[in-house]
Amino acid sequence: MKRIKLFIAALATIAIAGNAQNQNTPYSMYGYGILSDHATSMQRQMGGIGYAMNSGRQINVMNPASYAAIDSLTFLLDMGGSFNSLWSKEGSTRAQSFGGSIDYLTMQFPLTKHMGGSIGLLPYSSVGYSFGNDIKYGAKSNQGTGGISQFYLGWSGKLGPVSVGVNANYNFGKIINDLFTHPSNGGETKFEHVMDISDWSVDFGAQYTARWSKFNKLVVGATFSPARSLHGNSWATIQETKLEAKPDTIGKLTLKDNYTLPASWGAGISYTWDKNSRVMVEADVTYQQWSKAKYSSMLSSKEVIFQGMNFNDRWRYAAGCEIIPNIRGNYAQRMTYRFGGSFCQDYLNINTGTLQAPNYNGVKEFSLSGGIGLPTAEGKTLINLGVEWKNRFTKPQNLIGENYLTVMLGVNFNEVWFWKRKIN
Repeated sequence: MKRIKLFIAALATIAIAGNAQNQNTPYSMYGYGILSDHATSMQRQMGGIGYAMNSGRQINVMNPASYAAIDSLTFLLDMGGSFNSLWSKEGSTRAQSFGGSIDYLTMQFPLTKHMGGSIGLLPYSSVGYSFGNDIKYGAKSNQGTGGISQFYLGWSGKLGPVSVGVNANYNFGKIINDLFTHPSNGGETKFEHVMDISDWSVDFGAQYTARWSKFNKLVVGATFSPARSLHGNSWATIQETKLEAKPDTIGKLTLKDNYTLPASWGAGISYTWDKNSRVMVEADVTYQQWSKAKYSSMLSSKEVIFQGMNFNDRWRYAAGCEIIPNIRGNYAQRMTYRFGGSFCQDYLNINTGTLQAPNYNGVKEFSLSGGIGLPTAEGKTLINLGVEWKNRFTKPQNLIGENYLTVMLGVNFNEVWFWKRKIN
């Protein structure tokens, strides 16, 4: 009961802090914002891998088939946060900003000897930006907040070397994009576009585990998330803020059949050698069919109020490793050391031209990461501390270049939950 109360309290904390953004980038003003890949702090230290991970000691939401690997007496709770510093450059202009947030909360538990379950709250996307520039006869500024969160409930079962699993997700959140115009003769006009999302989705996963000795393990994993239409509403308002006038709604659109999420596939392969020391390596690939996703324009009397977007297919490649030098050695030898990296062709496709003569630019990301797992006195609970460097840029035209340095902190509680003592 104490653990359930702890989980609920932590869940409420994350829900209250859900609007806190860990990124401040103009790229998040496009589409649904900057996407997350459901990686925990431990997984991000290894480049964001996870499709073929099933240790049973760490929660892996990236592939729900992994839940069945949990020991029948084990309870896991993992929560994490991050703090980052962003350096951006556009031409000769440079800027620096800071951000941070509580990122996720997950819990995993056994259901039967061959079944496991999981529940938690994760980010799907994040929006956070604020910038401005001069225009003819005045100035304008842009700002945005919000994102999409996922509350999930997962199940997994295994039969021999094969395990399968599913996550049922409740997707919710509000994305707010504001444009302010400041005429040189005074006054201020605010144009606001709001997307309010309330929807369901599912993720499927499978893993095959092969062992040819007690100390060697090979895992192949795959996931699939079907495409679906979002539910909720989107609307736009205009307001003369300095006159304290009420906002006028100038357009409204239902999300159903106008805004969609794409089909997504993931695959990975991992190898683990586990004797006196432990070594695990994994490589993953993710494909999301964003080019077929809808992001419609909002029209009023045939006038475009909010411009729609076309997206690129998203590809992400990641690889990482985890090393424990000596499981029974001194403290430094029992620490877990992690390294990894990734490359992503993002879904954003930014048009710097006009509708009649478009000039599209794709967004790409490259990252390197590393970290350590610090065992606590009782030996099973881990404090995961890591850093990640990420470079975001565009091609073929070089728009805003961004470099992130992120410090990640996660705590993975590993406790015996269902142990019953015998009374003599």
